[in-house]
Amino acid sequence: MNILIVDDDVVDRTHIKRTLRRNHSHYNVDEAEDAQVALEKIKEQMFDVIIIDFNMPKMNGLELVRCIKNENLNGTSAIIMISTSEEESLALECLHAGVQDFITKTDINGYRLRRAIFSAKTRLDMERKLNSSYLQVKKLAEQDSLTQLSNRHVFDQALKRSIESNDNDKTALLLFDLDHFKYVNDTYGHDTGDQLLKMVVKRVNTCLRGEEVFARIGGDEFAIIVRHILQVEHVERIAIRILSVFSEAFYIEQAFINMSVSIGVAIHPDNAQNAESFYKCADIAMYESKRLGRNTISFFSSEMQQQFSKRFAIESELKEALKNNEFELYYQPVYIGDPVTVCGFEALIRWNNPRGLFSPDEFIPIAEETQLINPIGRWVIKQAIKQLSFWHKEGGNNLCMSINLSPVQLLDKSIIAHIQLCLEKYKIAAKCIEFELTETALLVNSHEMKHIIEKISDLGCTIALDDFGTGFSSISHLHDFPIDTVKIDKSLMPQKNDKGFNYKLIHGLVSMLRYLQLDVVAEGIEEQRHLNFCQSLHVNRFQGYYLGRPLPINKIAINQMKLTDV
Repeated sequence: MNILIVDDDVVDRTHIKRTLRRNHSHYNVDEAEDAQVALEKIKEQMFDVIIIDFNMPKMNGLELVRCIKNENLNGTSAIIMISTSEEESLALECLHAGVQDFITKTDINGYRLRRAIFSAKTRLDMERKLNSSYLQVKKLAEQDSLTQLSNRHVFDQALKRSIESNDNDKTALLLFDLDHFKYVNDTYGHDTGDQLLKMVVKRVNTCLRGEEVFARIGGDEFAIIVRHILQVEHVERIAIRILSVFSEAFYIEQAFINMSVSIGVAIHPDNAQNAESFYKCADIAMYESKRLGRNTISFFSSEMQQQFSKRFAIESELKEALKNNEFELYYQPVYIGDPVTVCGFEALIRWNNPRGLFSPDEFIPIAEETQLINPIGRWVIKQAIKQLSFWHKEGGNNLCMSINLSPVQLLDKSIIAHIQLCLEKYKIAAKCIEFELTETALLVNSHEMKHIIEKISDLGCTIALDDFGTGFSSISHLHDFPIDTVKIDKSLMPQKNDKGFNYKLIHGLVSMLRYLQLDVVAEGIEEQRHLNFCQSLHVNRFQGYYLGRPLPINKIAINQMKLTDV
């Protein structure tokens, strides 16, 4: 048995040590002259019993005991407190602090010390068993026995704490239940229903980061508390992920069971100020999802509901848009020279949704977020190169095509092969294709993204930096990436009330870019004076509504346009 004696009095330590060894030679006794030395020894070695003197300088015995307990050091050690004091109040205070026994120094002898060690070890074992039983009962009281999730009681307490401790941050509450779960129980039996619930929990857990409170609050009803919400979109993504994990059927007892969920979402403090109202808001939203046909998500707030419904509808419809040939390319002419001639086009995607014509701003961000931009982007590349091939055959041999690339596409390793395949299939020289990147895309500056940009350049295609001159502009982009062309953002084009600053700014930018031997494209040519000004600066190319708006292919006749011959 390993025993540690902690006492600043060397005489007392020696007395206790001799008493222990005289009666039991198998005791391994170590000693420490103060609390700090004792803590270091306890951290390094396991002791069965620790005998501590109450009266010590710097840190007394009671403070040492509390330090041991707080730092969870040597939880298997029985502690005996010794003191010259015979006061019962001190003994009780020590026992309340976690000491297993208390004896006065005047009572220390072989018999009393052996009995104290035996009693302390016995009490420690009983305490540990009681604590284990408590933890088991606590688990039964707080955990759902089937799914191992938090139960309704823990959920209610967590929801109250989330609201009470919410400092300016938003908290989201997601409630969902399984659509037509009763049918599963009635058809396949309750054992299958229980298995289904456990599999549902396993799938939903893959949608969470582990910081949320995930609870089962009823038969097939679940709740998730998400704290510290900065943007509502974060909650949307969680809800959409949960909805998506139900797309695949559950295989149980040789049966495929299709299941969906109805999800309701409420936000605190936007929708409610207390836990009860907060829960009601999410519950109302969940039943609104059921009213709308189930397998959907509803936000309690009417404004949020409208916003989310639109986003969710767009995402759902985007998945089918390619199959249904709903996308269309518009082409805006790009001009060169003085007088101007058409030297190429920029391909701009539009979505002929059954609800109307959608511009890129309305669906591209959602396509990027869901990775749908990759198949959509590949379609754009193929269609634009195919159309350029047709125009070349119609006599526009010198025309070039500009195609926009999303930052997400620059992480798609298959895009290089796709571009090369399209160039070969439609017999278009790579130099005739220019890929436009926004400056926000280059802010990521990842190794993978840079590698793909360089590979596109290696094919022979030119790279254009779009929206130059906006808030993200950085000269380093011109050095770090293989940029051939810079498109000056249309927001810099001088307006009628401009007193000269924008004229000077564009003049300076064009001078710098031309000195760097980069092609310059002026966007936003909406008046004759814009064109005259840019021509005077010898800008390479011009683009804007004054010269030509984006048009569908059936409204473009290149044989009626004045095309460049260079």
